[in-house]
Amino acid sequence: MAVKLVWARPAYTDRMEIREHVAQHAPAAALALDELLSEKAGLLLDHPGLGRVGRVPGTRELVAHQNYILIYDVADDLVRVLRVLHSARQWPDK
Repeated sequence: MAVKLVWARPAYTDRMEIREHVAQHAPAAALALDELLSEKAGLLLDHPGLGRVGRVPGTRELVAHQNYILIYDVADDLVRVLRVLHSARQWPDK
């Protein structure tokens, strides 16, 4: 059974907001960063345990870039990217 990757709505929104923010100053860098986030998430299809145990129970965290972390969970044949957060952000929200 093939593993499927899904971007949850909050993660997709995070990704679009990050791309828009970076694009204001460096459009090429925004595209490269978005491609990197997609590439790193894609690694989870073959290696769902790649990231560290998450700070929220049931989640895992993958450092996709020095400034961005993919928060995800794994259930059977599904990897869900839940959020894309800046590494300086307080997580989980208190």
